[in-house]
Amino acid sequence: MTAVPISLTGVRELVDGALRAAVGRLDPCTYRVAAYHLGWTDEEGHPRTGPAGKALRPALALLSARAACAPPESALPGAVAVELTHAFSLLHDDIMDRDRTRRHRPSAWTIFGEPAAILAGDALLALAVEVLLEAPGQGSARATRALAVATRRLIAGQALDMEFETRGHISLDECVAMVSGKTAALLECSCSIGAVLDGAPDALPAALEAFGADLGIAFQLVDDLLGIWGDPATTGKPALSDVRSRKMSLPVVAALNNGGPEADRITDLYGRDDLSEDDLREVAALIEAAGGRAWAELEAESRIQRAAEHLVTARIPEPVRAEFLRVADFVTGRDH
Repeated sequence: MTAVPISLTGVRELVDGALRAAVGRLDPCTYRVAAYHLGWTDEEGHPRTGPAGKALRPALALLSARAACAPPESALPGAVAVELTHAFSLLHDDIMDRDRTRRHRPSAWTIFGEPAAILAGDALLALAVEVLLEAPGQGSARATRALAVATRRLIAGQALDMEFETRGHISLDECVAMVSGKTAALLECSCSIGAVLDGAPDALPAALEAFGADLGIAFQLVDDLLGIWGDPATTGKPALSDVRSRKMSLPVVAALNNGGPEADRITDLYGRDDLSEDDLREVAALIEAAGGRAWAELEAESRIQRAAEHLVTARIPEPVRAEFLRVADFVTGRDH
């Protein structure tokens, strides 16, 4: 079967109708929060146009169907399910991290309140399961289980991330393990769910999951770099946002584990209640001086190279492999 290219920009159009139909099942109060969070409406419930996210996970889900030589449309339930699960995680994550903005707009919890945002997140996760269980074919139950496992791992990673806030020392291996759950688990699932829905033999989903595992860590490394050195005009978050919130991100943990006077100074500043703008800039400079930025940049490149190697073992059509690699390039080259 000839593979039909799928662009990241075209995925949203392909998935949007099914995604809106699924979210449309919600009760009016919950729908209002979810629709706002997904970028479909303003805080008054009026339709809006504009960016609605990267559609990265749905794109990977559709590509995974093509890897199994199935039409991308066959993976629509999987694409919708991973996007709903991602939206659930972001709703809850914004509350836990006290992030007041997302994609250049106030976060949902700041508009509708924490209880409403929590319930909307819960509802989106339930919808994800509902959509997958309704998918035709023999792979429905298997795909639902895969998403449930990924969600459990995502939650475990988030729990570990929160625990890090109370810890005096975090090893780099521990931080990578946290990211493997919090970020990479859902990307792993996204990279294989279309093939799983098609009933592909275990070897193909396993290779695609391995690609997603390294892609997910690279994605988080870039996210962490942007969280410190990204341009607020493109990231939609305040300058030095991760430093401002004392986040123990991968570049920070790498810098601290390198030791030396820079690490000691970072520890001192992170332990203070209030940091001035000058203090925040000093922390960013110290992280870079201690090697945290360079390590994160090199590790992201290494993870993308490893991800590409997994695609070789997957033995998928060359045009599909090229598109997976194009997504990987997007992950490491993005500015938001």
